[in-house]
Amino acid sequence: MTITFAREEIQQTINMIHKENLDIRTITMGISLLDCSSDDIGKMEKKIYDKITKNAGRLVEVGEQISARYGIPIINKRVSVTPIAIAAAQMNVDEMVRIAKTLNRAAREIGINFVGGFSALVQKGFTSGDLALIDAIPQALSETEFVCSSVNIGTTKAGINMDAVLKMGNVILKSAQLTADNDGIAAAKLVVFCNAPEDNPFMAGAFHGVGEPDTVINVGVSGPGVVAKVVKKYPEADFSELSNLIKQTAFKITRMGELIARAASKALDVPFGIIDLSLAPTPAIGDSVAEILENMGLERCGTHGTTAALALLNDAVKKGGAMASSHVGGLSGAFIPVSEDAGMVRAVEEGALTLDKLEAMTCVCSVGLDMIALPGDVSAETVSAIIADEAAIGMINKKTTAVRVIPAIGKKAGDRVEFGGLLGGAPVIAVHPYSSKLFVHRGGRIPAPIISLTN
Repeated sequence: MTITFAREEIQQTINMIHKENLDIRTITMGISLLDCSSDDIGKMEKKIYDKITKNAGRLVEVGEQISARYGIPIINKRVSVTPIAIAAAQMNVDEMVRIAKTLNRAAREIGINFVGGFSALVQKGFTSGDLALIDAIPQALSETEFVCSSVNIGTTKAGINMDAVLKMGNVILKSAQLTADNDGIAAAKLVVFCNAPEDNPFMAGAFHGVGEPDTVINVGVSGPGVVAKVVKKYPEADFSELSNLIKQTAFKITRMGELIARAASKALDVPFGIIDLSLAPTPAIGDSVAEILENMGLERCGTHGTTAALALLNDAVKKGGAMASSHVGGLSGAFIPVSEDAGMVRAVEEGALTLDKLEAMTCVCSVGLDMIALPGDVSAETVSAIIADEAAIGMINKKTTAVRVIPAIGKKAGDRVEFGGLLGGAPVIAVHPYSSKLFVHRGGRIPAPIISLTN
C-alpha cells in the first residue's frame, strides 16, 4: 500500500518536527525466541544471541537511513523478545541471569537502546520458570544496562494473582536497593502489568507475545508538543470542537508513524505489526502531556478537572489514530510518566499532583502509575498494595494498567532523583503512612469480575 501526502500535510509535518518536538519515539522489532529453547544453557545463549543479532543487526542502520530520508527523528531502536519465562521455562535463577546478560550483550552488539522481554505472565499462577525469572529480576536488571523486565499479574478474565503482587513488591524494592547508588535505576526498567498487550513497542513493558509472527516491526509515535500547541491555539473552542482538533492532529501523527513503519518493514523484510499512537512525553520543555491539560484551562495539572481533561484527550487521540491506520495496537493513548514529563514534575513539586490523583487519572489514560519515585523507606507491602490498586483499575475497566515505581533509597518525599536521558528526573512523592501489610499477605487470587463472563 502506498501512502500519499498532500503538499499542505507535508509542510504541517515539517513544522511539527522542527517547532513542536514531533518524533517517532521507537521502532521496535519483535523476535520470537521459542525456537531457541534448549536444556543446555550454553546452547540456548548462543541461539538467542545469534537470532537477535541476525534479525535485528540492521535495525539501527535502517532506522537512521529512514530518518534521514524523510527528515523525521527516530529516537529509539529497540528489540522485544518472547517472555523469557516461557522461552527458558526449564532454567533456574542463575541461568535466567545468564540469559539476561546474553540479551544485554546482543543489544550492545547491534547498538539498540533497550531489549524488552525479560518477562513472565503469571495472572493465574506460577510455573517453575516464572518463579525462577521473577527471583532473577533484581540481579538481572542491576547487572545489565539494556535489559527491561515486565510481569503481568492480572487480567480481566483471570483476576489478580495476589501472591504475584506480593512478590513483585519485594522484587521492586530489592531492584532499587541493588542500584541505590544510581537512584534505583534497575526499578525504572521494571513494570508490573494488568492486561498486558502482546504487541507493545514501548519500554519497559515490551515483550513479543506468543501469538505474534516470528519477527515483526511495531512503531510507537509521540507528539504531546504538537497537541499542546493545537489546544493552546484555540482557547475559545468548546469541548466538542477541542476533541475534533485533537483527533485531526492525532490522525496526522499516526499517518506519519505508519509511513515510517512500512518503510522499516520493507527495508528489513519483516512484517509490519502495529502503530502505537501513544502521546509519550519527554523531559524537554514543550513536550508534555501535563501542558496539554493545562492548555485546556487547568491552572495546574492535578487540580480538579484533570481527570476529565485527560479522558477527553485520551479518547480523541484514539479516535484520530484509529482513522489513520487499520493496525493500531500496543497501549495507544496518553502516557503520564512523572519523571519523563516536565509539566508533571512541576505539578508534583508544587503540590498539585499527588499519588492518589495520579491513580485516579490512570482510570482514563493509556497505562498507569509510571516513573514515580517513592520514599526510600517505603515497605515492600506498600509497593504491593499500590500494584494491587492499579491492577484492580485495569481488571474492572478492561484496560491495560501498569506500575513502574522507583523506591529512592536513602531519600524522602521532596528529595529528587535523576535518571538522565528520556527517563528524566523527578521529586520523590509521598505515600500513605498507614500499613497494608495484612491485606497483601492474604494471598490467593482476587476473582475475575462478572464482566469477564462475555462468552
